[in-house]
Amino acid sequence: MTIHLFDLTGKRALITGSSQGIGLALARGLAAAGAEIILNGRYPAKLEAAAQIVGTSHTLAFDATDHAAVRAAIDTFEAETGAIDILVNNAGMTHRAPLEDFPADAFDQLLKTNISSVFNVGQAVARHMIARGAGKIINIASVQTALARPCIAPYTATKGAVGNLTKGMATDWARHGLQCNAIAPGYFDTPLNAALIADPAFSDWLAKRTPAGRWGKLEELVGACIFLSSDASSFVNGHVLYVDGGMTASL
Repeated sequence: MTIHLFDLTGKRALITGSSQGIGLALARGLAAAGAEIILNGRYPAKLEAAAQIVGTSHTLAFDATDHAAVRAAIDTFEAETGAIDILVNNAGMTHRAPLEDFPADAFDQLLKTNISSVFNVGQAVARHMIARGAGKIINIASVQTALARPCIAPYTATKGAVGNLTKGMATDWARHGLQCNAIAPGYFDTPLNAALIADPAFSDWLAKRTPAGRWGKLEELVGACIFLSSDASSFVNGHVLYVDGGMTASL
């Protein structure tokens, strides 16, 4: 029985921003746990390449920042293909600049990509989950949900909002049978962090700042996602699970 708690066989999972990085790693991990995967991104060619890696036939190209496009894509998929049982809101971006010089257009884009996308896709999928009385929503937050670093204040603000939006989703939707939680990754080797990975001084700082003493590996996020996607987390709601090598636990 314990093994079956983590079995995702028969479940269908939509992962936004899943043509690369964290999203692609989570897609592969949930697929290995038995889930049927729906890959999402803005570029069909990249999605098709990712589909070959994951071994799925489902790709759903839409811009997660476009509320109407999201609603149309989700409603059409549900009507023509079937239920979305698990949603992983992973689409995101960053922009680094001193706060006093931070471009206003970059700030607006961060809000759309990191917060509006979670609202847009979460709402569209939740409407169907509520009707069925069950569903799992996992939002990808960050260590910046709780902490800040120089030159990323707006990103920090957006990830703080993701953490609180997750709590709001749980507060509104738990009574309908949904579990809404977040995973907050620490520093992982992803395309989003390419500039930091290329900086030896930053990697040295990270090793000293993180109790685990290293960058995270993408596969180390998979277990948390399977847990929050499965029956094992049936009474976990509104929680932000930090997967950060101890960074948020240590001064």
